[in-house]
Amino acid sequence: MTSILSQADMKQPIARAPLQTFVAVPTAPSPSGGTHLPHEQSLARQILHNLQHQHYWTGLQVHTHSPLTDEPLPRPLVSGLPPQRLYVHPDEQVELLKKADRERKARAAGEAGGLDVRTEPEREWILPTRLNEKWTLRRLAGVFDALTMVPPATETPAAAAEEGLASPWRTTKRVLLATADTDSTVVYYIVHDGVVKPRQN
Repeated sequence: MTSILSQADMKQPIARAPLQTFVAVPTAPSPSGGTHLPHEQSLARQILHNLQHQHYWTGLQVHTHSPLTDEPLPRPLVSGLPPQRLYVHPDEQVELLKKADRERKARAAGEAGGLDVRTEPEREWILPTRLNEKWTLRRLAGVFDALTMVPPATETPAAAAEEGLASPWRTTKRVLLATADTDSTVVYYIVHDGVVKPRQN
C-alpha cells in the first residue's frame, strides 16, 4: 500500500525534537548582552543537558560573565554539582585513608569490613569545547583568570566572594574540559591551572 502526500503535506515544517529545542539559542537578544556567538551558547546548553541527563549532575547553570569582574567570559561556561567527587587532592587522600583506618580500628574488633572513605562532591566549572578546536595555554589562562576557585551557586559577584573554598585542599583552580564530537559524544578531562601534585594509586 502506498500513500501519496499532497503538496500541502510536503510544505508543512518538520517539528524540532525536544533536545533541538532546548539546545537552540533564542533569536531574541539575551538580557546578558549577547556577547557570545550562538554556536558557543548552543554548545554550553548541549553540555549542560548531557551532564544533567547522562551523568546526573544537579544545580547546573550557564555562566556568561565572570563571577570576579562581571566582565564577559571568553566563552559561556557551565557549573554544577556532580553526584560524587571528581578529584581528590593526594594529601587529602592520605588523610582520608588515615581517618578511615582509625574509625575501622575503633569499631568492634570482631567486626569485619574494609575502609569506609567518604568525600562530599564539590561544585565544578565545565568548559564546553568542540573536538576540532585548538586550545593553547594562553586561551586556557584567559579562562582561568576569569574564574573563582569554586563556582558560585548563583551568578552574582557578591555570592562568589562569600562562598570561598569548598575544601582547604582545593588550592588551584580547575575546570572540567567537556569536548563534544560531531556525533554528540562528549569526553571530559580535568584541567588544572598550573602544576599539581601527582595522585597516589
